[in-house]
Amino acid sequence: MKRNHLSRAIALSLSLASLGVAAQEAPRPADEATMLDEVEVTARRRTESLQDVPVAVSAFGENALRDLQATSVEGLQGAVPNMNIVQGRGSSNSVNVFIRGIGQPDALQTFDPGVGMYVDDVYYSRINGALFTLFDVAQVEVLRGPQGTLYGRNSTGGAIKLTTKNPFDDAGGAVEATVGEFGRRDGRAYFGQAFSDTVAFSLAAASTHMDGYVEDPVTGIDYNGEDTNAIRAKLMFRPSDDLSVTFSVDWTDQDNALTLGRPTAPLYATDFLFGQVLLMPAPTGVYDFRSRTSFAPDQGQEMTHKGFSAHVDWTLSDTWRFKSISAWRSLETASFIDIDGSQFQLGDVLVAIDQDQFSQEFQFQYDNGDDLQAVFGLYYLRENVPSHQEAYADDFLRWGGVPLTFLRTIDDDLENTSLAAFAHMSWEFAPSWNLSAGLRWSRDQKDYWRTTSTFSNLALLAADPQLEFEIDDSWSAWTPSLSLEKHFSDEVMAYFSANRGYKAGGFNGRANSATEISTFDPEYVWTYELGLKMQSADGRLRGNIAAFHSAYRDFQARVSEVQNPGAPIPTFAFPVLNAAELTINGIEFEGSALLGESTLLSTQLGWMSAGYDRFDDPRVAVDPTLASLHDHVPFSPDFTARIALQHGFDFANGSRLTVGGDVSHRSAVSLTVDNRPNLRQSAYTLFGLWGAWSSPEQRWEVRGGVRNLSDEVYMTEGQEFSSIGNIQTAYYGMPRNWYLSVRYNF
Repeated sequence: MKRNHLSRAIALSLSLASLGVAAQEAPRPADEATMLDEVEVTARRRTESLQDVPVAVSAFGENALRDLQATSVEGLQGAVPNMNIVQGRGSSNSVNVFIRGIGQPDALQTFDPGVGMYVDDVYYSRINGALFTLFDVAQVEVLRGPQGTLYGRNSTGGAIKLTTKNPFDDAGGAVEATVGEFGRRDGRAYFGQAFSDTVAFSLAAASTHMDGYVEDPVTGIDYNGEDTNAIRAKLMFRPSDDLSVTFSVDWTDQDNALTLGRPTAPLYATDFLFGQVLLMPAPTGVYDFRSRTSFAPDQGQEMTHKGFSAHVDWTLSDTWRFKSISAWRSLETASFIDIDGSQFQLGDVLVAIDQDQFSQEFQFQYDNGDDLQAVFGLYYLRENVPSHQEAYADDFLRWGGVPLTFLRTIDDDLENTSLAAFAHMSWEFAPSWNLSAGLRWSRDQKDYWRTTSTFSNLALLAADPQLEFEIDDSWSAWTPSLSLEKHFSDEVMAYFSANRGYKAGGFNGRANSATEISTFDPEYVWTYELGLKMQSADGRLRGNIAAFHSAYRDFQARVSEVQNPGAPIPTFAFPVLNAAELTINGIEFEGSALLGESTLLSTQLGWMSAGYDRFDDPRVAVDPTLASLHDHVPFSPDFTARIALQHGFDFANGSRLTVGGDVSHRSAVSLTVDNRPNLRQSAYTLFGLWGAWSSPEQRWEVRGGVRNLSDEVYMTEGQEFSSIGNIQTAYYGMPRNWYLSVRYNF
């Protein structure tokens, strides 16, 4: 069955190889739908047609996001070639995102993201709080490959940019109510108003609630739900045609139940006299979304995320433009995470973060109106990330059959300071030929303080109860970019680019003994890309193809310890290694076609070959059989594909009914750095259906849909701490679910 779905997807996609680009807006009414809508992006810090940008970028407007049935950024899964974006392991507020095999494989705050996340050009430095709810978004852009010579902070994998609505451009408003399966009940609203030619204001709010789709079979309590409230307000001033100032404030509050996974391997206690003791065999059969936990019902996952930003856009002359982006953000979380996914207390933790950041970016943009454009920028980020953590393991250790208590407390504080200067120029040195070059200098300074204490009724464990240390380091790097583009006609453009990416080093944020105190070095990647962007003369067909080669080195890998035979006392060590060099090759295709007047067909295809050239793992010297743990690069499926089709029906009274569906496929993928076989998801295919009715003049809209139509059971994330009780926990995508929305536009 799955092979048949994949064969159909490949055949249909290849038949469109001369066609279109990423997901588009819905087709216009029949009397207007003569070509695909123009897609504009700001990938190079100026507004351009997507077809003219020598960058692999996917763009989604508000309607396209609704047609994806996306309510948060993880709804982009499948819609962008070679991207993996899912909810983070065991956390309801974090996001795990990999682009072209590069991301952040560990959720700990001592690692930096491999993919930059931006909202209105403000960089979000933590993956916590980055699972954005899409309630007032005008457009999402996904840039694939290293970024850094045009804006923001450097990133190795790519960038995801969310642009929220502008009250001058998006006047009016809408209110929407949604109900759905698993007790879903959402409310969203937006209002924008220009009070005069110089002042405009907008207010957007969302309240999303879901009881949860995982149930404790003993207590009947639901988990993996959502309880989120968010608001954003904007005030814009345009005192002249040359100057605009935008102030934005936002606040998000979450009070969610736990996010539970399922153990995929037997769970063990360790007895100091008798060795390993089986606590629970590995579950068998297909997961039925029933899991146990050792936490009480009131021990959930809370988050408060808020911020303020000020944007200044000032046209200084006919050729120069100045931009300033100032932002302050605060993130507070208190999340209980049942890492072992069972009723046993093996690796259960509390992670409480109190992060704040201030960033400032200055840009000077030059455009001579002819053959030369340039961006010169300065970037500054100051971040403080204090945290308090508790680890509970009362079921893990025994002495001659007698349970031992175990509590470890951790308090730490990470201070990051990032400075950068960048420049980028684009020159049309001959008719239809453009050469672009950029250079970035980055410097990162990090200071880390940590104290950890152990409490137990066994004196051996608590004999040296406290470790305290402070460590600091800094790194700097030059990262260039170069691209050459050729416009063969108004409809066809080809480009070649080379970009270097850099991600700062850091510290082992799980060091619990003096021997584990360590610094890991930065990561670097060179990515070379050859692209072709095409559209038909009548504007009804578009197609973008990109082939890339990445040389990725000093991969920052968190691994589990190897426990020596005959030494039953675990050391609770989780080293971080600059372990690997990788080669990643791939091909990506995005296409769309307007068939007739009211039918839109779109497809995304990605093929990727990611492999280690080397993986220096000292554990293999202890146990050579562990070499097989590095057969696969995590979160890097060989093949991703999606095909979507929608058709609109226009009625005599002016109303319109649109129906659509999509099928997406992902090949097998490993969900952890250590390739535990039971944390490798085999290939799977997902289906979705939706329908939307709009009244004349589009005042009223009714939309309904079904996601995961075939009720596929599939893993999205893995938690691997195999040296502690053999913890290997899987997290699963949402089962089949329906929803119904009613919206009023005004």
